Amino acid sequence: MKNQKVVLITGASTGMGRAVSIFLAQKGFIVYAGTRTPLKLLDIESENIHILKLDITDIEAVKNSIDKIEKIDILVNNAGYGLVSTVEDLDEEEMFNQFNINVFGLLRVCKAVIPKMRRERRGVIINISSFLGKIGLPLLTMYNSSKYAVEGITDSLRYELRDFNIRVHSIMPGFFDTEFARSNLVTNIETFDKNSPYADMVANLAPNIVEQINSGNDTTEVAKLVLKIIEDKKFPARVTAGDKASKFIPMRRELSDEDFERRVREYYNL
Repeated sequence: MKNQKVVLITGASTGMGRAVSIFLAQKGFIVYAGTRTPLKLLDIESENIHILKLDITDIEAVKNSIDKIEKIDILVNNAGYGLVSTVEDLDEEEMFNQFNINVFGLLRVCKAVIPKMRRERRGVIINISSFLGKIGLPLLTMYNSSKYAVEGITDSLRYELRDFNIRVHSIMPGFFDTEFARSNLVTNIETFDKNSPYADMVANLAPNIVEQINSGNDTTEVAKLVLKIIEDKKFPARVTAGDKASKFIPMRRELSDEDFERRVREYYNL
C-alpha cells in the first residue's frame, strides 16, 4: 500500500528488535530489519519485513545501507550489548567497543536517518534504552554509562528536531526474556577470574542478574509500547517497560542518592 509507514529497526535479529519487527509488520508497517547477521532473519522475511544488512560501527556502511531506503517514517534504535566488568579491569578496547555500539552506533544511524525525516518534516525516533540508564549497578559501569548517554541524546535531540515535527522518545526496559544474557553479555576475563578481588561480588551479583533477565518480561510488551509511541503524538518523552523498571525508576525519583543506594544494596545483597 502506498501510504504504509516505513520503519527501520536496528539490532533486529534477536530479542526486542526481532519482536518489534514482527509485531509492526503484522500491524501493516513496512519494516526494514537491520542486522549484521542477515541469515538470522531469513525465517521472518516477508512482504512487510525486508532484511537490511547494517553495520552500525561503520559510518560509510550505515550511509550506504540507509540510502537504499527511500523514506523512513520511524527509527527504532535497538542495537546494543552489555559489558560485565569492573572499572579496574577494563581495557581500552572494551571501553571503546561498548560505546561504539550502544552510543556512537545510535548516533551514526540518527545522522543518516534525520535528513530523510527532516525533508518530510515528520518522523519518530525511538531509542531502546534501559532502566540502567537512570540507575547504576556494579560490574555494569560501561553498560550503565552508555545508556545514561542514550538518555542524554534523547533529551537533546527532542529540542533539535522539534521544529521539524520529529518526535524523539526512549523506552527504558527492565529485565526481559531475550537472548541478551545468553548472547549479548560480554564478560571481562580478569573480573571473572576466581582469584579476582571482586570474586565475591561477581559470584553473588552476576548469576542473580542473568536469572532476572532469563525470567524477565515478554518482549511483546516493548513492541506494543513502540506502537503506542508511534500512534500517540502526545506520548511522554520516556516510558519504562517491565517489572524491574517500573519498580526502580519511581523509587529513584523519590529517594535521595544515599537512600536509593541503600535500597539497591539490600535488594542485591551487595
